[in-house]
Amino acid sequence: MKKSNKPIIEYIHNFLEYLDIEKGLSNTTQQTYARLLSKFSNWLKENNLENLKPHQLTDEIIWQYRVYLSKSINKNSKQPLKRCTRNYYLIVLRNLLNYFAERDIISLPAEKIKLTKLKSERPIKFLNLERIEKLLLAPNNCKNKEIRLRDRAILETLFSTGLRVAELVNLDRKQININPNTKDLEISIKGKGNRFRNVYFSERDIDSLRKYLQIRKDKEKALFVRYKGPKHSSLRLTPRSVENIVKKYSLIAGVPITTTPHVLRHSFATDLLTQGVDLRTVQEFLGHKNIATTQIYTHITSPRLREIHRKFHSGRKMKQ
Repeated sequence: MKKSNKPIIEYIHNFLEYLDIEKGLSNTTQQTYARLLSKFSNWLKENNLENLKPHQLTDEIIWQYRVYLSKSINKNSKQPLKRCTRNYYLIVLRNLLNYFAERDIISLPAEKIKLTKLKSERPIKFLNLERIEKLLLAPNNCKNKEIRLRDRAILETLFSTGLRVAELVNLDRKQININPNTKDLEISIKGKGNRFRNVYFSERDIDSLRKYLQIRKDKEKALFVRYKGPKHSSLRLTPRSVENIVKKYSLIAGVPITTTPHVLRHSFATDLLTQGVDLRTVQEFLGHKNIATTQIYTHITSPRLREIHRKFHSGRKMKQ
């Protein structure tokens, strides 16, 4: 390990290159890291600490920065930063310290930066199968055939695959190879963090997609297109458009107005878990890099597991 005479601020560019070259993080993630670290850089400059070296970083300086974050105001909401947002800033700083350790540069250990304790997470929102069915059938009453078939295919695909809305709108027609006899469809997509995974379409979804694609007369490469707006620009639907479509049919179907494409993703995962699929497999379906992300669903399956334990565990049948 060695001390460095180079200020922490001057390492940030090298750190971002490291995220790209060695960690393989996406451009979007790199931009997020740069934005979050800029707050720390600006704070150092405001406090005449722009020449602070890695080995000079102390617990006290980190504490002062945490106090600063707790008093910072979100420019959009005009409210203090949420605890989870403050943690994002601290996590990025932790990763910078891990970078120093990997480069044998003496600095404060990353574990010295404690994250803010969060309140209990809100229970995730999902629809039961009865409500899912109402939502998926809601487009059937639309008089415009093109919109009816498109919207039905969108809703079926969201629930069948568990795709994120951004992944859904990025699908191209050429990826969906369906013929009259197709009953199973599996494709590879590039998801969050530029990670590839396979997604699977139900027979019901395949039928909806087949009917939708049969009426497509345009040459647009996008799978899901808009039928309104300027014709000279891309016809590909945007994530916001899909969110509005889901909201529209949520109202028609009488399901919670808070239903979003991500609620359908939650519903997809919840359905698998309640059918007995293990958490690791669901992690693969959802494209989660870390199993901890998938564990938000465990409280949903706890009642089912409790009933299984009551019913089948031999210990409950043994004499006391």
